[in-house]
Amino acid sequence: MVKLNEILGSISSVLWGIPLLILIVGTGIYLTVRVGFLQIRLLPVALRLVFSKKHDKSAEGDISQFQALTTALAATVGTGNIVGVATAVVLGGPGAIFWMWFSAFFGMVTKYSEAILAVRYRVKDAKGQMAGGPMYYLEHGLKQKWLAVLFAIFGAIAAFGIGNGTQSNSVAGVVKSTFGLDTWITGAVLTVFTALVILGGIKSIGNVTAIFVPVMAIFYLLAGLIVMVTNITAVPDAFATIFKMAFSGEAAAGGAIGAAIRYGIARGVFSNEAGLGSAPIAAAAAKTDLPGRQALVSMTQVFLDTFLICSITGVTIVMSGMYKNTSLAANELTSASFGHFLGDWGPIVVAIGLIFFATSTIFGWAYYGEKCFQYLFKNPSLLIVYRIAFVIMVFIGSVVSLDLIWTFSDIANGLMAIPNLIGLLGLSGVVIYETKRIQEKLKEEKEAAKAAKSI
Repeated sequence: MVKLNEILGSISSVLWGIPLLILIVGTGIYLTVRVGFLQIRLLPVALRLVFSKKHDKSAEGDISQFQALTTALAATVGTGNIVGVATAVVLGGPGAIFWMWFSAFFGMVTKYSEAILAVRYRVKDAKGQMAGGPMYYLEHGLKQKWLAVLFAIFGAIAAFGIGNGTQSNSVAGVVKSTFGLDTWITGAVLTVFTALVILGGIKSIGNVTAIFVPVMAIFYLLAGLIVMVTNITAVPDAFATIFKMAFSGEAAAGGAIGAAIRYGIARGVFSNEAGLGSAPIAAAAAKTDLPGRQALVSMTQVFLDTFLICSITGVTIVMSGMYKNTSLAANELTSASFGHFLGDWGPIVVAIGLIFFATSTIFGWAYYGEKCFQYLFKNPSLLIVYRIAFVIMVFIGSVVSLDLIWTFSDIANGLMAIPNLIGLLGLSGVVIYETKRIQEKLKEEKEAAKAAKSI
């Protein structure tokens, strides 16, 4: 078993090496140029659309645009925002945070493009619900069903590991270390909670995440803002350190700038999932009149995940200077950094944040895995089998070591990206067409609003 884990670990390291990271970021850069740096021009509009219900009521779809966003955020905002950022700093130095921002900037357009294609090529399933995502735009848009099948297989596998067992394991572990509760008790509670949420399908998941995600994000952001405001004089130096080390490579593993770039981009991709093809599965369920409208909403997911939540973690770590303590492991660094400023409350804040983040990831990935399974096995009655298996895995993950499952799912997660990126590049013309449509529509709506005010 140890030997198998070593082999899979080697495969994962090769898969998540420089070539795939270049492909992911390169796709984002290419699409950004083609849409004219839309993430800058239309970000204010996109943020306003997040809370708008104007186009939800009469449009096709199962859940609101906001619920689609929070479902995707639920799956995305997880342990990567706390432990993942710390890992990037440990392996790549403070400069890795800059490269995390760099990948997220272009990842916003990648996420936008994924959502456009997801809505454009979505279909209604046997129950009359929307089904979409890379498997559908690879089959119906790119006309490459074999790529669609591969994506669905990898997505269904990854959901049980990265989106389930490893998350419940993190929750049970942090509850035991912080509050002293046995892992099986945490696992049982989490299993029941998960069952109540996901057995109701996407509408149930959407209703829960619409409340759950804002609460957890605001809690963590407030804790980080308290640290920054009460130590405001240290903030400029922290940003200066991040920018300086992004190009000098000082304090990075091996002392090379390449470490900062590699681990910053890799952790950024793991955190916001831009390019992996997971989030567009949720976007396809949204009530929206145009693919581009939901795509703008989906684009804000990367902004909220990386530029806000990950930044809180990263800047706090750099401000504390705790990253210089080489005896601290990555999973201890964030707690130690918050503890540096908040005392005994610091680790508790991080623990609560991790509990919320990891639990929400389980909900979001339950939907992703289910839709991949549904694509592979068309019989609707089989979905209950998948949901039950997913719920059982929550408990198993909380009480056993999951190194092998994590590594295997890590590989599946990476393999999801390859067919998805092929689809994005091959269907970039469709993205451009739909971008022109939404820009023209937004212009019309702006002019109509001006005319209405002048009356």
